[in-house]
Amino acid sequence: MFTGIIEQLGIVKSIRKEDKNIHFTIEAPFTNELKIDQSVAHNGCCLTVVEIDQQHYVVTAIQETLDKTNLKDWTIGTKVNLERCMQMNGRLDGHIVQGHVDSIATCVNIEDQSGSWKYTFEYITDQVTVEKGSITINGTSLTVVDSLPKSFSVCIIPYTYEHTNFHQLKVGDSVNLEFDIIGKYVAKLLGK
Repeated sequence: MFTGIIEQLGIVKSIRKEDKNIHFTIEAPFTNELKIDQSVAHNGCCLTVVEIDQQHYVVTAIQETLDKTNLKDWTIGTKVNLERCMQMNGRLDGHIVQGHVDSIATCVNIEDQSGSWKYTFEYITDQVTVEKGSITINGTSLTVVDSLPKSFSVCIIPYTYEHTNFHQLKVGDSVNLEFDIIGKYVAKLLGK
């Protein structure tokens, strides 16, 4: 389980295909604190550390992951939002995040609001958002500002802008979405 509070930005250093799988080598400041078989969220997608070498570690994405996330768009040099799994003795600063990406969305507008930025996203799933509810974008726990059918907006403060990969996001880019787990259960129970 994760909180959606990004710890570090990692950099994709190499990409290796093996059958339908892709092995990503990531450079991250906290690599020396990782261990094999540990879960780390990469742009909100939970992946298992399978190899460690000094400041680099390797994770593997299978076809299911590649089909449902934006990992297939990564190239060497891509900056990735990273979060290690939550410690049970820690604070839940964001919201409950599983690291299970529900779908991707497309950034359709970025508005500079003189001190913050408003990002608007469109998606195609049947999931819903609610104003002032939680959403996870590329692993970042955020509050929904505008909620419409198949689209929503979030506002980004300068700290989040600089310490996540939002600073490189452009109109037309795809992002990973994880909708609020409580909202998903409520929608299922109500037959939505």
